[in-house]
Amino acid sequence: MGEWLLTPVAIFIADWCVRLGTACAVLLRRRREPSVSLAWLAVVLSLPVLGAVAYLMLGETRLGRRRLIRYREIVKQIESPEVRAPHSAESRHHGLRGGDEQLALLAESVGGCVPLGGNDLKLFGDTDKTIDALVADIDAARQHCHLLFYIYLDDSTGERVAEALSRAAQRGVACRLLVDAVGSRSFLSSALRKRLHAAGVQVAAALPANLLRMLLARLDLRNHRKLAIIDGHIGWTGSQNIANADFAPKRRFAPWVDCMVRIDGPIVHDLQTLFVEDWYLDTDQSLAECLRTPPAATTHNVVSQFIGTGPGQSRVAMRLLVQAMIQSAREEIVLTTPYFVPDETTLLSLCATARRGVHVRLVVPKRNDSRMVGLASRGLYEPMLESGVEILEYRDGLLHAKTITVDRRVALISSANLDRRSFELNFETGLVVYDDDFASVLRFLQDGYLEASDRVETRAWSRRPWHRRLVQAAAGLMAPLL
Repeated sequence: MGEWLLTPVAIFIADWCVRLGTACAVLLRRRREPSVSLAWLAVVLSLPVLGAVAYLMLGETRLGRRRLIRYREIVKQIESPEVRAPHSAESRHHGLRGGDEQLALLAESVGGCVPLGGNDLKLFGDTDKTIDALVADIDAARQHCHLLFYIYLDDSTGERVAEALSRAAQRGVACRLLVDAVGSRSFLSSALRKRLHAAGVQVAAALPANLLRMLLARLDLRNHRKLAIIDGHIGWTGSQNIANADFAPKRRFAPWVDCMVRIDGPIVHDLQTLFVEDWYLDTDQSLAECLRTPPAATTHNVVSQFIGTGPGQSRVAMRLLVQAMIQSAREEIVLTTPYFVPDETTLLSLCATARRGVHVRLVVPKRNDSRMVGLASRGLYEPMLESGVEILEYRDGLLHAKTITVDRRVALISSANLDRRSFELNFETGLVVYDDDFASVLRFLQDGYLEASDRVETRAWSRRPWHRRLVQAAAGLMAPLL
């Protein structure tokens, strides 16, 4: 009888040793928000074995030792005087207004890039027009085409870009395409990828995901960036993937509504730097030579500042930048995002800004392709509505544009969602623009989003059925882990 009891007792003791050991690891994790630690403690202590396994796989931001070594190597190459050509005195801008200067100093301190003038920017809010212009730029390339996208689909848009890259490679242009290994998984095994390779286009997968890698690094750290650099002086960034607006994998939520910006000028050098770093991390091929000559300033003097974030770089940069923009608003701030599950400080910043009389408007999709994120997002509506934040739900598809305008004077276009994954885990990019005219153009685009949205009324929201409140509240408790 004693031997019969020994095995379950041993299993019970071993299970709790694992749980308590993992709980200690959660508590000892540095620079983690208490809400995230509490959520992980609940998972670890309530789920035998599975909680510990989930934490080991998803709880630590492990980029991998080899990748960190590579990152230090390429940064050392890039920062050497022989490679990194300094920006001209004319492009380094120091004449920003007081509040904008403070915002720029923050972005520089956490992201490393300075605000630069002499840029010519053009905003695109239509997928077809974006791809038309990108293909035209590739067709005009003479030296190199560098593309980095989270998702590349084998659809008509993917075909058009692939054909343009193939044409460029055949006339001697160095073409390199880096796509996320998970986001572009089907493309990487497609016939289209093989055709690109046969045409001379180098294609690489960012952050490969496999069982061996799971032991060394966290699998859900993804390269979520959207970048294109043509000949070192034309750049693209924003939210658009290489995919049709009907987005075949999730067509019932279509159309996907995106926003991109085309850049000509000195700031493209910073986009190129980020591509060079990411390319080296996944190929061991250094492109540092591409950074020796920064692009010249244009006759336009739009002051812009680029920021790249992710594990191994500044993990808090995007979050601090967004919070600073919210807090700097004096009249209005408009934010658009497909996924809204922010940390507590960002949420409180929105509420506090609304309470001090600023018109705060948040635009999110009415129908979200992620049910859990949609529920968690709605679980945060009540405190915002009570504070005076105006919440609008976009009804004409999935609003995928990630934009912020502040007082029609500062704008942010990024690949980052307003959620913890973008703030803490993904590799993301953002472009801050300190220009009244450009901010007004983006604000006009946001007006189109506002007109196609339904306002969430505070009284009606407070009367929603109890079972919806319950599900949304439960999803909200999981927000720190999303």
